Amino acid sequence: MKPPLMLLHGALGSPATLAPLAALLAPDFDLHTLAFAGHGGRAVGAATFSLGHFADEVREYLAARVAGPAHVFGYSMGGYAALLAASRAPARFASISTLGTKLDWSPESAAAETRLLDPEKLLAKVPAFAETLRQRHAPADWAAVLRATAALMTAAGAAPPLTAGALVALSVPVQVLVGDADHTAGSAKGLALAARLPRGCVEVLADTPHPLERVNLAELAARIRRFAQANPTLVA
Repeated sequence: MKPPLMLLHGALGSPATLAPLAALLAPDFDLHTLAFAGHGGRAVGAATFSLGHFADEVREYLAARVAGPAHVFGYSMGGYAALLAASRAPARFASISTLGTKLDWSPESAAAETRLLDPEKLLAKVPAFAETLRQRHAPADWAAVLRATAALMTAAGAAPPLTAGALVALSVPVQVLVGDADHTAGSAKGLALAARLPRGCVEVLADTPHPLERVNLAELAARIRRFAQANPTLVA
C-alpha cells in the first residue's frame, strides 16, 4: 500500500488549487485533502474560521480516516495549520513539508498582509481574481471569505497560536521550503524560527515567489517525495 499524504491548501484556496500538485504525487501516495472551514463552498463562520480550528480539522481528519501517522504537505496557511496540529497531536504525523508558510506573525506583518483583503479594493484592482474567488468558494460569499481571512491574520498577528516554544518542542520531522522571491514567508525572522525546529530542515528555493501557480511543481513534488521517503512510516 502507498503511504498516506495529506495536502492542505493556503489562505483563499481550496483543494482544487492543489490538484496539479496532487496529480504529480498520486503515483507514490494515498492522497487526502480537505477544504478548511469557510473555503471551497463551506459556510463562513467566525467560530470556525481560525487557525486553531483549521488545525483541529486536520487532526480530526487524520484520526478518523488514516490508521497511522501520515505525511502532510501544507502550502502557506495550510503549512501553519499542519504545524499547529502536530504540536497538539504529534503521533498523527510522519513528516510535514511546508511551502511559503509564514511563521513570524506580528501586528505589523498582519497589517501588511491584510491591506489588500478588502472586497471593494480587490474588485476594483483585480476583478479577474475576484471572479476566481467567487467561483472557488461558491455558494459561500467570496467577500465574506476575504473579510474572514483578514480577521484571521489580524488575530494571528496579535497572538500567534504557534509559539516559538511550541516549535522548539515539535518532535515531528519538518521540511520548511521558502522561495527566494517570497515576500510573504521569506523574512529573516521567519527563517530563524524555522531553524529552531529540532527535527527540521530549511531550504530556500531559487527563482520562486509566493504564489503557488508560479512554483515549479515538479521540483516541489520531488522534494515532498524525498522527504517522506527519508521519514518512512509503517503501512499495513
